[in-house]
Amino acid sequence: MNKTATSQAAARGTMALKTPTDLASKGVAAIEGELRQLLADVFALYVKTKNFHWHISGPHFRDYHLLLDEQGEQIFATTDDIAERVRKIGGTTLRSIGQIGRLQRVRDNDADFVTPLDMLAELREDNKQLAASLRETHGVCDEHGDVASASLIETWIDEAERRTWFLFEATRSTESAR
Repeated sequence: MNKTATSQAAARGTMALKTPTDLASKGVAAIEGELRQLLADVFALYVKTKNFHWHISGPHFRDYHLLLDEQGEQIFATTDDIAERVRKIGGTTLRSIGQIGRLQRVRDNDADFVTPLDMLAELREDNKQLAASLRETHGVCDEHGDVASASLIETWIDEAERRTWFLFEATRSTESAR
């Protein structure tokens, strides 16, 4: 296949993925981009949460291990909802781990050892940042009249805030809790 035929086939393929929507194409492009980046962040946060879940240690091992497992499951559950929302409005979503790496704002942690409290504090900040990113995406959805995406995002904000709260409480010292 020559270069022209290849680009024509790719264009037909892209058109085949354009799910009909009443949202303006400019709005779809803006929302699609925001949700794609959000999805990359959620995947990165999921992997980091599972990394810490697998490598947590110390006297509170069981409690922290179970907390991070629960949080990881909740985070992973949002990935399909985000990706399917992108497709429902006629966009395309992530295609590879490489794309996740290019888009993610959540920083990886590849350290050989991280203390349990540092793990929880880092995840607390990541979830707090995710909530802020979700709010930004909500604003883009509002701007373009995408109430369905905005509604889903409201639930994800609440979930991220709950995770932040639990991680905050788990990292409080007995002195600061008085």
